[in-house]
Amino acid sequence: LWLNSAGEAYLELEEQGKIERLTKVLEPGGVEGWWIPTYLAEKHPELTTIEGVMANPELVDNRFNNCPSGWGCRVVSDNLVRALDLENSGIEVFNHGSGETLASSMASAVQSEEPWFGYYWGPTVPLGKFDMTRVELGDYKPEVHTRNQTQEADNPGVSEFPAATVLTSVTTDFKDREPEVAEMLSKLTFKTDTMSALLAWMDSNNASAEEAAVYFLSNNSDEWSSWLNDSAKKRLASVLGE
Repeated sequence: LWLNSAGEAYLELEEQGKIERLTKVLEPGGVEGWWIPTYLAEKHPELTTIEGVMANPELVDNRFNNCPSGWGCRVVSDNLVRALDLENSGIEVFNHGSGETLASSMASAVQSEEPWFGYYWGPTVPLGKFDMTRVELGDYKPEVHTRNQTQEADNPGVSEFPAATVLTSVTTDFKDREPEVAEMLSKLTFKTDTMSALLAWMDSNNASAEEAAVYFLSNNSDEWSSWLNDSAKKRLASVLGE
């Protein structure tokens, strides 16, 4: 579960001893931020900072692709736009109506090697499929980021997006009943980039979750071998023909 969307109910269950977090299943976690294609960053390194983007709006086609309406990221991005005075730098803010149109705008630009600048998050298919570079917004400032999560904040500021904590959690009853499974789950952690790449593979191959699991296990033994005890490792390796 994503801790930032779990709410107080989850924390209360932890305090009551009914739920226990085993590990962060994604490392560094759920990522979000403002991005440009890597080919654009390599051609114009100055665009890797927000100051460079605002000083050269024509290099990003004078457009910022904003988070979709109604999403929490839209509130944060809108406040960042105001704090930066982004539009006065000559950048039009294009407010997408859905995640599909935001993803399509990135795909269309990258496949044609055209400029693109906008918000996105991971792990997702687009960040697994396309080579993107994050635009540096500056330091992460917890108080500022918290303030920016209020719609039309009175005093918006500039802060980088933090990585969102994504947990594997179990009920304490489950942990008591299945200690070996709980121990294995406590070791099961994916790099966020690995998960994005896996989602992209699923999308490109129209694959099911089961097929993606086999694909991952067949190609990433260096990762999953650390999750298992010796006997389980040998059994899985024999199934995979290793």
